Amino acid sequence: MPLKWNKLSENSSRIRTLTTREITVFAMLGAVMYASKLIMEVLPNVHLLGTFIVAFTVVYRKKALYPIYTYIILNGIFCGFAVWWIPYLYVWTVLWGAVMFLPKHMPAKIQPVVYMAVCAAHGFLFGTLYAPAQALLYGLSFQGMIAWIVAGLPWDLIHGVSNFFCGILILPIVSMLRFVEGHAEL
Repeated sequence: MPLKWNKLSENSSRIRTLTTREITVFAMLGAVMYASKLIMEVLPNVHLLGTFIVAFTVVYRKKALYPIYTYIILNGIFCGFAVWWIPYLYVWTVLWGAVMFLPKHMPAKIQPVVYMAVCAAHGFLFGTLYAPAQALLYGLSFQGMIAWIVAGLPWDLIHGVSNFFCGILILPIVSMLRFVEGHAEL
């Protein structure tokens, strides 16, 4: 019995272990996400985060969570682990999950539109996804939460439209990441 347990735990640890290269790459990708957000903060709700999350998820699948949560942690470190930060723990994962549900092998002709649409949908729904945490943390009633969502609709509109147009960069980023991964020295 112990032999089977050791073999099982050996296989499990191999699956969960990241290589030094992966740790480095994912740390850099998370830092790129954070830097891009800082650079684009002059434009409210216009950023490349959704674009990066979709691209990273297409290329790295489950492991895309590493750069996503690196970004989230960096955001907390540099901007403060305040109440606004708590929904970040799940709101970006929703986009990752949506992309994970997409077929891996979509026809090349529809990929750009599908990825851009998913990215845009996340932007349009960002306030709605964020609202339950706000309601719980600030003690809002259901009506208060709905009012908070409605008040944020103009910002969600900007967010969704900008995510759609920033989504044009998804496939070039995917191509670049696949090229780099294919030519990486192992």
